[in-house]
Amino acid sequence: MVDALGNPTDFHLTPGQACDLDGADVLLEDLGADTVIADKGYDADERVIERLKQKGKGVVIPPKRNRAVQREYDKDLYKARHLIENFFAQLKQYRAIATRYDKRAINFLGAIYLAATVIWLN
Repeated sequence: MVDALGNPTDFHLTPGQACDLDGADVLLEDLGADTVIADKGYDADERVIERLKQKGKGVVIPPKRNRAVQREYDKDLYKARHLIENFFAQLKQYRAIATRYDKRAINFLGAIYLAATVIWLN
């Protein structure tokens, strides 16, 4: 997760075979932001959208094409989603993270936190 400036705020490491929603279940519990901007992979009514709306959060997630009822979203605000992509691009500048040399998840997550701290300080 990143804030409105693109600075990292939280991480949750999932196995490679897990879907994006598994990480969202954990990260969205203690969300401090008023609005959540995410891609189509998070277009799940029960797991994401309804939970956020119950908490009074704004949701900017484009609907998948195969939805029976297409939902409206703020297309101008959705343009800010590039901030998370920019953060991932900065994170992948660190070779050990891009290639995942660490065998244990705890070591890999530690490297991510270290690299994110350097990115935050720059």
